[in-house]
Amino acid sequence: MRRSSLALILAAMLWTAAPTPSMAQTGDVMLLADQVLVEQGGDTLVATGNVEALYEGTRLTASSVIYDRASDTVEIQGPIRITQPNGDVLTATQAQLDQGFQNGLLESARFVLDEQLQIASARAARVQGRYTAMSQVAATSCQVCGSDRPPLWAIRATRVVHDAEERQIYFDDAQLRVLGVPVFYIPRMRLPDPTLERARGFLIPELKTSTLLGFGIKLPYFIPIGDHADLTLTPYVSPITRTLELRYRQAFRNGNITVNSAVSRDSLSSESSRGLFFAEGAFTLPRSFRLSFDIEAVSDDAYLNDYNSDFKKDRLDSALTLSRTKRDRFFSLGLIHYESLTDGENNATQPTIIADLRYNRRYFPKAIGGEVRLGFQVHGHYRYSDTDIDGSDDDSVVDGRDVGRANLDLSWRDRWTLPGGLRAGAVTQLWVDHFIVEQDAAAEGDYTEVTPAASVELRWPLVKQTSTGARVLLEPIVQVGWIGGERSGVPNDESTRVEFDEGNLLSLSRFPAPDRRERGLIGAAALRWMRQDPEGWRASMTLGRVWRDEVDTDFSRSSGQDSAASDWLIAGQLAHQNGLQLLARGLFDSDETRFNKAEMRANITRDRYTLGTSYILLTTDPLEDRDDAQSQWRVNGRYNIDRNWTATGSTRYDIAEGQFLNAGIGAEYRNECVAVDFSVSRSFASSTNLEPSTDFGLTVALTGFSTGGSGKEYRRSCSY
Repeated sequence: MRRSSLALILAAMLWTAAPTPSMAQTGDVMLLADQVLVEQGGDTLVATGNVEALYEGTRLTASSVIYDRASDTVEIQGPIRITQPNGDVLTATQAQLDQGFQNGLLESARFVLDEQLQIASARAARVQGRYTAMSQVAATSCQVCGSDRPPLWAIRATRVVHDAEERQIYFDDAQLRVLGVPVFYIPRMRLPDPTLERARGFLIPELKTSTLLGFGIKLPYFIPIGDHADLTLTPYVSPITRTLELRYRQAFRNGNITVNSAVSRDSLSSESSRGLFFAEGAFTLPRSFRLSFDIEAVSDDAYLNDYNSDFKKDRLDSALTLSRTKRDRFFSLGLIHYESLTDGENNATQPTIIADLRYNRRYFPKAIGGEVRLGFQVHGHYRYSDTDIDGSDDDSVVDGRDVGRANLDLSWRDRWTLPGGLRAGAVTQLWVDHFIVEQDAAAEGDYTEVTPAASVELRWPLVKQTSTGARVLLEPIVQVGWIGGERSGVPNDESTRVEFDEGNLLSLSRFPAPDRRERGLIGAAALRWMRQDPEGWRASMTLGRVWRDEVDTDFSRSSGQDSAASDWLIAGQLAHQNGLQLLARGLFDSDETRFNKAEMRANITRDRYTLGTSYILLTTDPLEDRDDAQSQWRVNGRYNIDRNWTATGSTRYDIAEGQFLNAGIGAEYRNECVAVDFSVSRSFASSTNLEPSTDFGLTVALTGFSTGGSGKEYRRSCSY
């Protein structure tokens, strides 16, 4: 009979005439073949020639199939290929299975899981459609093209069982071979198959060598806790330390939390135990509120540096925040605790506990037009020190000043378009600030300031389109403003670091906090230029300056505002479709012909490489406790040497001191069956309480199992 639907119809007519109980329970098999014969008595069906069978999503192809209804078995001659609904593939030379392919034996079987892991065996047994038991097994995810050359790695075992329901693979008498050479033996081993994302067991080990901790190994163990939480325990052992790291994660309906901690016993410190505790989480609450928290704590200042921790930082901040953001209103309530790990900074005299409440609201009154903004803030910061400061000597080193304040900000603003394309804007503003200062003998008491302010500005946006299709904007801007009131004598405790950039060029006060407001008559002028080119690049530049009728001595030198005429603000951006991005900003002192502050960032991303660099310059400034200039350069990059090899590198260099702060290089190798990461990093300690260290790291992952990740993107095709 020729290959057509007629064969399928005939088979269905013969079988359904007297269906067996097992067929009634499992459903019929759809069969398609070049030739279908039913032997005398109707108990045996023989299909030959390009046989295809489909049963509940499982697809089988073979050269011939013989079905015996009396025994409910199927004899299959190969080459056999069984494709399961989840994509797993089982091949064999011959097989004897039941009618639903759930039970039976396969000869010379090869099992392919998730198009990655290949398990070849002399014989395989299918049990209950769930288990596949194989004997004399070789397993690998490396490309095998039939040559005599052994794969990069393979696991040899006398017996392997794959549990399709639990998605686990069990090995008996397992032997890891590299290029055919045995390197490791374990009597029993369990590994998750590639389709399982979360499974209990060991993750990829990491070898580490440190000049402080010596040669050690990290062996993480992953413990899933249901489908919403997990725990990872990572012992770290070296001649210097015994460390246990812990990571706990849990997801909730309305949020998630992550906890990272470590406990160490080492010979680097006289303390019996050292460690860290970092936790963070965020939750969505009813009525659009959001609650977030962040906890950071270490046993001593040097722990993060000694262990080259992923959480390495100079200042710890633990925070609890409740907030809500809507189109016309904002609410935030926060509590923050700071702890400095830098030598020379006394946490007792630093603002350590900070509480802050903010509320902002916008209105659009039709009667007067424009926009009305209402802002309210309550703030307080506390120092642990109980010593007053009188400002007469060096008591500032034990400054215990505590400050609380309440601030009201009410403003109205609007814009209009005038003849000739001029854009006019006006702002009126009123600040009411109340301060409570304690533990400051020179300023202890309450202070209240009322500050009215107003400004007008003119913009003339000039837009043209060039003959090449580029769009160009040139916009001169001028502003005149006035800020009334007088300072009440409240100490400058929050506005000691002032930034001057495009964001506050036209502000009525450039101080970052309400304990300082600019006073008197001020003026500002700026010129903006932008270009959008059809060739795929865009650029912008801003040039601006501020003038005031009186010099404000609370502005520091590096703020660019310490004279009647400010430094020139110069800022520019460039972005090109080839992946280049450039940002530069600086404050240029025209009197001394130099930059008092500058920063630059550049990034380029191409198909084969990524390179990023940044530069920062800060001049000496006594008001900002900076006796020496700071000038640092940072570079990091990644280069894809070829499809498998990638090189990485990073460094930070202190130009002012003429020394490196840190540097690191790394190499990564990836193919379809292995992932190798090697890294070297050097930290040059810049603080007297830290020791310089060099760290080496090595991880080797066998891809194809869920613990090693996927290697599908590196699959190759066999060529003969």
